[in-house]
Amino acid sequence: MKRKWLVVMLIVMTAILLAACGDGDKKEPSSSSNEGGNTNNKEAGGQFRIGMEGGYAPFNWTQQDDANGAIKINDNSEYAGGYDVQMAKKIAEGLGKELVVLKFEWDGLVPALQSNKIDAIIAGMSPTEERKKTIDFSENYYTSDFVMVIKKGSKYENAKSIQDFSGAKITSQLNTTNYTVIDQIKGVKKQTAMDTFPAMRVAVEAGKIDGYVAERPEGISVAAANDKLTYVKFEQGFDTDIADTSIAVGLRKGDANLEKINEILKGISEDDRQKIMEEAIHQQPAAQ
Repeated sequence: MKRKWLVVMLIVMTAILLAACGDGDKKEPSSSSNEGGNTNNKEAGGQFRIGMEGGYAPFNWTQQDDANGAIKINDNSEYAGGYDVQMAKKIAEGLGKELVVLKFEWDGLVPALQSNKIDAIIAGMSPTEERKKTIDFSENYYTSDFVMVIKKGSKYENAKSIQDFSGAKITSQLNTTNYTVIDQIKGVKKQTAMDTFPAMRVAVEAGKIDGYVAERPEGISVAAANDKLTYVKFEQGFDTDIADTSIAVGLRKGDANLEKINEILKGISEDDRQKIMEEAIHQQPAAQ
């Protein structure tokens, strides 16, 4: 009887062990399936991380709250507003991704893109041939022209030609076409390039420079924000390529989102773009 009982016990234990092994085999595919599902969910959404300077109103600026649709800057107490932010919102929405804004110095934008810290540069950046050697660009999302920002009441206020600034102390931002075109002014006293446009505004108001080259929205923005400054629109202006005065989205070489971003931009009418720019000029903080 004991022997029979032992045999029965062995059969029961063997059955239990086989059942346990069977359950374990069934769990593996289930686990793999779940992991695959999580990966697909991330790929379907995710973040659209953009870099900007946060100091080039009306294209982009920083403020202390989310008024007028401003976006919180990642790892920062400030918010980013402006034309670039509103265009970035439309692009992120079209891509089905969450917009994340990161702030960098102007010279740090391209390295940040190349090192995968951001997915795109949306920062009032022109798609020049020199930049195209290292990054790709979308179709233009804004086109403008160059003006000269000066102090109101200065002797240059009635200038018609860039050559009227011969002998003037002129500058613009480092590593921009705005700065290189200054060489077209004969006899100009080209000053050291500056890091930011707010710094240039201060320099003009203080009389340290006679003016700086900027795109027209910056000129309009300055005149609206500071009653001591104005800008000159030229009848005989700088000789430039359209790429020098256009604005586009900067992307890493071979970025698969380029075609989709171009489709999104094509869906934004010229009237809508101008309306967004007008609102940005009106909404910009006075200090910027």
